[in-house]
Amino acid sequence: MTRGLLIVVSGASGTGKGTVCKKILTDLPEVAYSISATTRTPRPGEVDGREYYFLSVDEFKAWIADEKFLEYAEVYGNFYGTPLNKIEERLNRGEDILLEIDVQGALNVKRKCPEGIYIFLLPPSLEELKRRIEGRGTESPESLSRRLKNAVAEIKIGLEYDYVVVNDSVDKAVAEIKSILTAERLKVARNADKFKLGEDFK
Repeated sequence: MTRGLLIVVSGASGTGKGTVCKKILTDLPEVAYSISATTRTPRPGEVDGREYYFLSVDEFKAWIADEKFLEYAEVYGNFYGTPLNKIEERLNRGEDILLEIDVQGALNVKRKCPEGIYIFLLPPSLEELKRRIEGRGTESPESLSRRLKNAVAEIKIGLEYDYVVVNDSVDKAVAEIKSILTAERLKVARNADKFKLGEDFK
């Protein structure tokens, strides 16, 4: 059986990662979402076990001690992590798994799973990124400035990814990611078994 794809999507805050990933999951039912754990407060409409596993800081640290994370990181004062449980098992069953994580976490995953597909989502411009973050209505001038400064640093780290997709249109970004996944599924390295076709031919 061909091993599933580990698909990692990252980008600076405000690039639309969540929206893009939701459409990927809607359009490609064969791709499963890996739910992250976090210590941040749930946003309106978010449900524990659906968007995230919402943990207290003490619970999160206990998970770290028990080595339950593929990766974890602290971002803007909150912890985020990818639960290790089930991911390897699902990949071995041939399931494609989508991780939507920050750049710190993605680089940790890449060190452990270099065979994964690492896609960096860019905003069309920093001005558009600023507009999107402001549109949330949750940022003070100080936190907005900090997020934009961090975004510039995170964008530079994007050079370590395999692919870059500019999210100026969700439909276009998703179409480009679908093309990436199609190409990855057709790689010879993932399809070596198909070359046994003529082994018994005399």
